[in-house]
Amino acid sequence: MSRASEIWQRQGVTGSLLREWGPILDIWEGYAADPEIRFKGSSGGVLSAISLYCLEHEGMHGVLHTAADKITPYLNTTVMSRNRGEILAAAGSRYSPASPCEGLHEVEIAPAPCVFIGKPCDVAALQKVRRLKPDLNAKAGLVMACFCAGTPSTNGTLEMLRQMDVDSPNELIGLRYRGCGWPGKTTAIQSGSLACRELTYRQSWGDILQKYRQWRCYICADHTGESADISTGDPWYRQIEEGADGRSLILARTLTGQRIIERAISTGYLVAEKASAGLLPASQKNLLKARARLWGQMVALKLLRVPRPAYQGFQCFSSWRAHLTYREKVQSILGTVRRIYSKNLKQRIALPLR
Repeated sequence: MSRASEIWQRQGVTGSLLREWGPILDIWEGYAADPEIRFKGSSGGVLSAISLYCLEHEGMHGVLHTAADKITPYLNTTVMSRNRGEILAAAGSRYSPASPCEGLHEVEIAPAPCVFIGKPCDVAALQKVRRLKPDLNAKAGLVMACFCAGTPSTNGTLEMLRQMDVDSPNELIGLRYRGCGWPGKTTAIQSGSLACRELTYRQSWGDILQKYRQWRCYICADHTGESADISTGDPWYRQIEEGADGRSLILARTLTGQRIIERAISTGYLVAEKASAGLLPASQKNLLKARARLWGQMVALKLLRVPRPAYQGFQCFSSWRAHLTYREKVQSILGTVRRIYSKNLKQRIALPLR
């Protein structure tokens, strides 16, 4: 056991999960007690419910997160929600480019601490920036992450809309990727029409959107928000019928996150019960495999002298060795070599000087 692992275990972290999932103090499975928030949220509305609790009971100023753009619904915008209605309007996953960190100045100048919700990479960026900005550090009251398998490009959404027979994306008045049931359908509403175009989650994400994930997401080490106070994801450990009532796995990663979750439960914002450590890997097998492939991917990039990220604190080799079959180990290397050439990753791009 490493020295870091010993320290984490003394602080109450679940040791069996530390290597692949990061620090976790407690795991719950639950959902928003508010029926409307639970219904509209992608997987039980947990992040929305915790956010509302923080506004109404923790004295927080607002919630910085992502919402559909009001003018062009297939694009995203960063918003600061201040009440239940605004949180509810932004509920639901957005499987397209989003940049909540562009609104960090609003947190920095806020009169009280704020909630931040983002992808794991957004959370990691916030945690780095707050080390340099004392005001931002003081105002980041609660940091939450949603599990992420990668962000599809806008072209992925446009292709999805094309397959939904949406001829004029600019005439959309609404686009929902998930929610209104679990996992929920992708729903597009066009101007001048009451009819909705729909795809199942399996069709939209499984058949279309995931093929448009950017390369950087393929070589990401953190899909579950390891540096957040709280992170949530779908409990896919059992078969889910379309339209079921949503539920989430809720991970407390810090003492702050643990305290907020416990208080949100005790005050009636969340309905949740403690879950066993094994429920997390059973629920997110794809993310476990994605983490395990990383060492082989880095080897391929290094051998072919392709730029690659430098990760610290992630035990990539041990995950690669423990969680992949022999064939999967080989594929993690050879598949990356193939992508290097198919995506032309060795090409150097000259950036314009400002």
